[in-house]
Amino acid sequence: MVKQDEVYDVTIIGGGPVGLFTAFYSGMRELKTKIIEYLPYLGGKVSYFYPQKIIRDIGGLPHLSGDELTANLIEQAKTFEPTIVLEEQVLNCQKHEDGYFILTSQNGAKHYTKTVILATGFGSLKPVELELPHAKELTEKSLHYSIHDIDRFKGKHVLISGGGNSAVDWANELEPIADQVTLIYRKSSFKGIESNVTKMKNSSVQVLTPYEPTELKQENGRLASVIIQNTEQTTFEEVKVDELLINHGFHIDLGPITEWGMEITDAGIVVESSMATSIPGIYAVGDIAQYENKLPLIAGGFNEGPIAVNSAKLYIHPKEPLPHLYSTHYEPLIKAD
Repeated sequence: MVKQDEVYDVTIIGGGPVGLFTAFYSGMRELKTKIIEYLPYLGGKVSYFYPQKIIRDIGGLPHLSGDELTANLIEQAKTFEPTIVLEEQVLNCQKHEDGYFILTSQNGAKHYTKTVILATGFGSLKPVELELPHAKELTEKSLHYSIHDIDRFKGKHVLISGGGNSAVDWANELEPIADQVTLIYRKSSFKGIESNVTKMKNSSVQVLTPYEPTELKQENGRLASVIIQNTEQTTFEEVKVDELLINHGFHIDLGPITEWGMEITDAGIVVESSMATSIPGIYAVGDIAQYENKLPLIAGGFNEGPIAVNSAKLYIHPKEPLPHLYSTHYEPLIKAD
């Protein structure tokens, strides 16, 4: 028999930006809340992939780095003292006859909860690696899949390979501080946001299309140059570089969640407008949640989290009224201010 005080109202799987804000709102709804995060730290992919990139698409925050946003969200999430569990991956989810869920992690730990909110992003994201000789031995020395310290690129010649938002954004971010930025893409048209592509093309960034890297040359254990191939003419050029940044996308793996029995598409978990999945009591928010006219922005996830929390509270207490809730009218926060 599980003790009642061991059963949480809401367990949020995923400690990224959306999961963190969801935890804050869950606490404001006075729900006993737990966060379970697979990584050894909170912040998710923003703190890992975009620590120094500037985020501008959240209302009221015109200029904030990924690290700054993460720090603020962690502080906010801890307002109501949720239980935080790090370095655990939830593998299994079972419904107990008494109505609560039993979540089992990879280390055998069990978590008991009345509702579950999945905020796992796309699951585990692994960069598509460059499959060329010397790539592995050069990784994190002069070949990179993400940038954690932008200052290391000052005065360097940086070659970026990719044509999506990440590649274009990094080209624009590095252009003022690097000695030279060259971007190559295997196609002639870019997948990045139009205004960012235009900014890049109007800057000093050297843009070469359609090209892809075919050979890495090194000297003294560091990258010296990259042989690139024109994918249409089958011609080759050698580009002398100091650093190589590869942005070829990610391998997405939702992991064991796909075996829980929810309706799933290639893009993620199908949810209703209440953020409910096909399993009553389990909700999904953020990148993993899929519905018509989905807005794949952090700001969109910040809206989905409170919707899921409200739905969870109604699931737990279906006969109790659920008034609208605003932080500006929430007495404990007002007193704290």
